[in-house]
Amino acid sequence: MTLEIVSSNKSFGGWHKRYKHRSTCLNCDMVFAVYLPPQAEKGAKLPVLYWLSGLTCTDENFMQKAGAQRMAAELGLIIVAPDTSPRGEGVPDDANGAYDFGLGAGFYINATQEPWARHYRMYDYVVQELPALIEANFPVSDKRGIAGHSMGGHGALICALKNPGRYQSVSAFSPIANPLNCQWGEKAFSNYLSEDRSRWREWDASLLIAEAGEKLPILVDQGDRDDFLDGQLKPHALEAAAKAANHPLTLRLQPGYDHSYYFIASFIEDHLRHHAEALAG
Repeated sequence: MTLEIVSSNKSFGGWHKRYKHRSTCLNCDMVFAVYLPPQAEKGAKLPVLYWLSGLTCTDENFMQKAGAQRMAAELGLIIVAPDTSPRGEGVPDDANGAYDFGLGAGFYINATQEPWARHYRMYDYVVQELPALIEANFPVSDKRGIAGHSMGGHGALICALKNPGRYQSVSAFSPIANPLNCQWGEKAFSNYLSEDRSRWREWDASLLIAEAGEKLPILVDQGDRDDFLDGQLKPHALEAAAKAANHPLTLRLQPGYDHSYYFIASFIEDHLRHHAEALAG
């Protein structure tokens, strides 16, 4: 598969690069970002952390705002940040241009309903197609971690819970933890998957955790001043499910923090160290 370089910037001794490629499972061109720490130029095969962003974001938000490169360079972590949905000519969008559905809102699931099913298969893209592309073109090891924010936190959790052994670490900031019971999830799932709520269950972390094939420790940070805390995110549903399943979960409710990248930047070092420790094992 051909990669087209979009941009390249030196950062903390390594390189932040953006690439375009044709996605088979999404049936469109996609752009992703990769941070290659300085160790990558010395022949080392490095672990990879996949970062999934939230509603309205692209590959650029995390790389520009989270301040992750300094610590990734120190720890020898490659970071890969995909877009949040398929894009381009012929890719359907919300008829009203809403921010919480369609473009920028792929929800990291596989749509089954038309007209979404042809393009909106972000789960397959994140779990299979993109890692295969990364592993064929970059100096990576077989160690993978996954993390994300908000919609991307939901994505990180379900990817890890549905694929025992594929990831060695998982974490999330402000994840949509119980999408079956929030407006964002109900809107996306009813359109992408149909009105049959039984089809939604396999995409909800608070339900998947009860049947997880491995007990991969989960780190979650959540701001207590987040405007979406109780109505959309529902971290305590995940906490209750983890407790019932005896699944290791560290949920840190951070006083005074909101839903923004100011919050993410404040605690990204903790998350990168969490992943580096697991990926080094």
